[in-house]
Amino acid sequence: MRIVAFVPGGIGDQILFFPTLDSLKQIYPEAQLDVVVEPRAKDAYRVAKSVKTTIPFDFKDRNSLADWGNLLGVVREREYDVAISLGQRWTVGLLLWLTGIPVRVGYAGSPGEVFLTNPVPLKPDQYAANLYHDLLKGLGINTPCPEIAISVPVKDIDWADAERKRLGIQNSGYVLIHGGSSQLAKQKGIDKIYPVESWLGIVQDFQQRQPELPIVVIQGPEDREFVQTLLAANSGLKVTSPEDVGKLAAMIAGANLLISTDSAPMHLAVAVKTYTLALFGPTEPKRLLPESDRFVGIKSLTGQMTDIAPQTVLEKIWGGR
Repeated sequence: MRIVAFVPGGIGDQILFFPTLDSLKQIYPEAQLDVVVEPRAKDAYRVAKSVKTTIPFDFKDRNSLADWGNLLGVVREREYDVAISLGQRWTVGLLLWLTGIPVRVGYAGSPGEVFLTNPVPLKPDQYAANLYHDLLKGLGINTPCPEIAISVPVKDIDWADAERKRLGIQNSGYVLIHGGSSQLAKQKGIDKIYPVESWLGIVQDFQQRQPELPIVVIQGPEDREFVQTLLAANSGLKVTSPEDVGKLAAMIAGANLLISTDSAPMHLAVAVKTYTLALFGPTEPKRLLPESDRFVGIKSLTGQMTDIAPQTVLEKIWGGR
């Protein structure tokens, strides 16, 4: 059997889709599983357990007919038996129909439903991994959604060990901070950025209570300004810049705690079971975090990230101590 999944979105969306892919691989161990993914999110599959082959396509771009035609040609050439679409746009539905794939699964009520053979009810008020896993009901699969799991390459684990030594982190452990300075979120008007001043309040409290516990800031490609501002106000911070998802996951796995905004590192922390405190503006935490004492979401009462007081975060961390 050959199965292709169309999964638009960023790295976090791909990680949330991993349980669906893992269930498919468990039920159809000999199946070929491929994923059509945006180039910006392709790196997620460095740590995927069930899929290594990806087909890049920028769903968010203003694609020409030639772009859609090229994708159609690639998909038709591979002669898939089943297509699963996470996207709900009618253009994706039309593409699936044009491929001639006999079984086409997607969400009922979407603009592209008319092109599906096996529509599945959309139940958005649940954890996203469960929402995505519901698509397998279109194939008659009703197993529970497994936990998110990843497979980190050994060379990335070795890199993280070397990175901790470079940072001077011994056996005391460390706290990771990810500010999530996403330019795409800014362009789309999504409030995901927590103010630097508030981060500094959290850092200073940590240093007063546990001065021996290192605080490490994750610096991604878009985080340079944020990190430099933090360092200018507190030179005692350490900085790590993992160059791919595997190395990032390995650094998160070794941390005592991750404090982050709604971002890819948050989902990686869930996968490696690192204690996580995540800050949310307009988004509902229950849709992006599983029910667990290990993963705690703090949602702004106003929907604005700036209105989450550092003291609110610290009370969750210290439990009122």
